[in-house]
Amino acid sequence: MEFSAISIEKPLELNFILGQTHFIKTVEDVHETLVTAVPNIKFGLAFCEASGKCLLRTSGTDQDLIELARKNALAIGAGHSFILFLGEGYFPINVLNAIKMVPEVCHIFCATANPTQVVVVETDQGRGIMGVVDGFSPRGVEAEDDVVWRKDFLRTIGYKA
Repeated sequence: MEFSAISIEKPLELNFILGQTHFIKTVEDVHETLVTAVPNIKFGLAFCEASGKCLLRTSGTDQDLIELARKNALAIGAGHSFILFLGEGYFPINVLNAIKMVPEVCHIFCATANPTQVVVVETDQGRGIMGVVDGFSPRGVEAEDDVVWRKDFLRTIGYKA
């Protein structure tokens, strides 16, 4: 067994969702879920098939995002994993519950725009995702002025009234 950390390559501002699924129709079902949940959404999706031809399958509404998903999925190379890149201005909070409800989706490892490393194990059989390093370690404890900033920020971006 060999462990490695695969860095997700992406523009800093883009959000992505990394998960595990169990069936070839994931690509179509996640695609349909996204375009139903958010009209005109821009995204790219890649899914690593784990049986049969073991192909990387893709879909999406933006060719650059599809290519970004393809590149990262190949680097991870874990069977039945999927990676979904959301276009600028689209966020996991808007689609995550809908994706979790897709019958093929088993697990979400992360939904973030942070720098991320995917911890992968490789055996004689193949690769699997052990977990993720999402962002950075805490640098301190939130103080009163940090609470004020957080609450103001959420209102500034429209998530709180």
